[in-house]
Amino acid sequence: MPLLRIRLTGNEDDVRAVSNLLQSLDGIEHVEEVADLMPRMDDADSSSAGLSDLQGPSAHEIEVDAPNESTARRVREAVEALAFDLDMLVEFEEDGDGE
Repeated sequence: MPLLRIRLTGNEDDVRAVSNLLQSLDGIEHVEEVADLMPRMDDADSSSAGLSDLQGPSAHEIEVDAPNESTARRVREAVEALAFDLDMLVEFEEDGDGE
């Protein structure tokens, strides 16, 4: 079963729209926004040290279990189309079926 990790850059409403879309697709039973486990590197000597990073869109990661490659392809196509309409950045990372 393919596991897709989708990285999105956008506001909370846009990410919610993508999650709603994913949950509405036939064959998709598991959609989960996962926490960002990568610490942000903030160089103390940087000119942006201490500045808020809440000014722009935030990054989100969603995991989706697809039952087969055909459904995974439909997920990618649907998310790409919605991301284009919402002016979001989207990146896909795939794991095989447990290998």
